[in-house]
Amino acid sequence: MRGPHVMAGYWNRPAATAETITDGWLHSGDIAVRAAEGFIYIQDRIKDMIISGGENIYPSEIEDALLSHTGIADAAVLGVPSVKWGESPVAVVVRADPDLEEAGVLTHCRGRLARFKLPKRVLFVDAIPRTPAGKALKRPLREQFTFDDLD
Repeated sequence: MRGPHVMAGYWNRPAATAETITDGWLHSGDIAVRAAEGFIYIQDRIKDMIISGGENIYPSEIEDALLSHTGIADAAVLGVPSVKWGESPVAVVVRADPDLEEAGVLTHCRGRLARFKLPKRVLFVDAIPRTPAGKALKRPLREQFTFDDLD
């Protein structure tokens, strides 16, 4: 985006500013689509996109499928390194049902997602850390776990 409403830069962070603003254009990192009626819908963030076997996977699509399960209170999806695929999706879930197990989550996802989008693992946490705006903080989630090759 470009215009007088766009920020001049990050305070005391010239490298971050240079990555974000080039030739007066702000590159937000958002992935959006324009619907036929002209509305623009934000789908996800480029830095959160998972590239698995050459396929682009948007974590928000998997998170929506997870959150449609009545036994799940909250969820986030991480892209983790994979020798075979480059990256693989892993679901981090807060249980609404204390008896919910990984197999039940994966079965739920199988009818809602393409095979290459299915989480390779489901990890359970007590809470998903979030920003004041409600976005999942994925770095602290990654730091909680060690990811062996998931292939």
